[in-house]
Amino acid sequence: MKLKVTYDKEHVNRPVLSSVVLRTGALINILDAKVSPGGGEVLVDVLAPPEKVREVVECFISEGVGVREVMKAVEVDASRCIACGACISPCPVGAIRLGEGVVEVDEGRCVRCHACVNACPMRAIRAL
Repeated sequence: MKLKVTYDKEHVNRPVLSSVVLRTGALINILDAKVSPGGGEVLVDVLAPPEKVREVVECFISEGVGVREVMKAVEVDASRCIACGACISPCPVGAIRLGEGVVEVDEGRCVRCHACVNACPMRAIRAL
C-alpha cells in the first residue's frame, strides 16, 4: 500500500522512517521524497499485509507525522487523450498501456515518477 508521509519542521530532522521500520519490522520502499528544513513529504510503499500496514500507519501517527493512503498517482483525461503512446516508453516500470482509445495506468506498478505527465503532448495526464 502506498502512503504519503508529511513532515513538519519539528519532525524533519528526526529518523521517523527508520524508527517505524525498526518498530514494525515492515519493509518500506521510498518512492519519492521532497524534504527541506521546513518540512516535506515522502511517498512510501509498505510491502506488507493489511494488518501490518495498519500498524505502520499507527506508528507514523505516534511519531507525530501526517500519513494518508495514496490511491492514484495520475489521472488520464479521456477527452484529451489521443492514444498516441508518447507516455508509454518514458515510464520506467511499464505501468502504462494502450487501452480502447485511451492509455491506462496500472496503479499497482506506478511509482509516481510522473514521467508520463511530462511526456504527454496533449496534457491529458495530470498528477494527483
